[in-house]
Amino acid sequence: MNKYKNFKSSEFDSPDLKGSGENMQDSFMEKLQKGREIAQTPFVITSGFRTKNYQEDLRKRGYKTSKTTSPHETGHACDISCKDSKTRWLIIGSLMLAGFTRFGIGQSFIHVDDCPKRTNNRIWTYEY
Repeated sequence: MNKYKNFKSSEFDSPDLKGSGENMQDSFMEKLQKGREIAQTPFVITSGFRTKNYQEDLRKRGYKTSKTTSPHETGHACDISCKDSKTRWLIIGSLMLAGFTRFGIGQSFIHVDDCPKRTNNRIWTYEY
């Protein structure tokens, strides 16, 4: 994880397991780093790797989570803080140029993943 100059593995830790950010997949991190360099703006990670227990806890607390194994659980996803439309456009555009094809749009974040078991070329929204 040290090879990604704009990110530390701790930014991707599941809240219930220190050091778990090391489980992020290199294929995902390489594209994320490339997207960050294209955007030339910081990416604030709000959720990275998630343990199965943490994913289940989110579900119990009423969050809409994946019905199957989440890409967060396999190190193929993260959520990036985003507060306005211009920043959203910049982040998504840079991530597309970096090779990502799967996005979820929330009010205050962007989900991005490259899960090999999911269908590409998808954008969805989160309703709360």
